[in-house]
Amino acid sequence: MKFDEKGLIVAIIQDAETGEVLMVGYMNEESLRRTLDSGQVWFYSRSRKELWHKGATSGNYLNVSDIFKDCDEDALLVKVEATGPVCHTGNRSCFFRVLGEIAG
Repeated sequence: MKFDEKGLIVAIIQDAETGEVLMVGYMNEESLRRTLDSGQVWFYSRSRKELWHKGATSGNYLNVSDIFKDCDEDALLVKVEATGPVCHTGNRSCFFRVLGEIAG
């Protein structure tokens, strides 16, 4: 895998059954290893500069079904079964707000 200059890689989180994109996070080598070892998603928090186990506080875990790497090996697609809402706002997905009108 090709981690960026900060040692991170983008991880797109997708519902394994519906295909809905639930969130985007970042992983470093350690969080990826913990994800592979545990079967639940771990991230690296860029703001807190620490590992975090998604769901450890809320109980809304992301159980991994599959992980795919893209053709350039610089992004991951993580297919999951979520045990509850994924977004910190309580929404199922972090992508619940439309940006605006598209010209055309």
